[in-house]
Amino acid sequence: MTEDGDLRTARLVLHPIRPDEAARIVAGAPGPDDRWHPEYPFEDELEPLRSLAGATLPHPVFTLFQVREAASGLAVGGIGFFGPPDDDGAVEIGYGLVAGARGRGLATEAVLAAVRLAGEHGAALLRADTTPGNRASQRVLQKAGLSEVRRTDELVYFERRL
Repeated sequence: MTEDGDLRTARLVLHPIRPDEAARIVAGAPGPDDRWHPEYPFEDELEPLRSLAGATLPHPVFTLFQVREAASGLAVGGIGFFGPPDDDGAVEIGYGLVAGARGRGLATEAVLAAVRLAGEHGAALLRADTTPGNRASQRVLQKAGLSEVRRTDELVYFERRL
């Protein structure tokens, strides 16, 4: 992580979202320095962002990150933790990219960065889930080293030991 908390990969910047930024995103009111893809944010990101917007002291590592293309600075999605590690050292992530950013390996790159970050900060297990029909997301998780551990009619569950 950089001094400003950003996590950089070859093609991405994962920017930890501050409460004031979360409030702007939820309101759909970008600030002068915000660069958002027209499809950002996703509807399912809004509830976690609302929670973050109301936080007085968000976790410095296990939080929500805006996924930005490093070359342009354009926000194309999000990835985040659903809290710090539990008593067993497990953390859960969720992620999503706008349609125009898919199919280029960016989601895998973001998930691998989250895996690395979690391991460096004491997590022992990373979890994620997706719907059975979302084969692209399943491939992303598999490429990032997660394995399917169970399946229901509604969700496919993945894990990776760190």
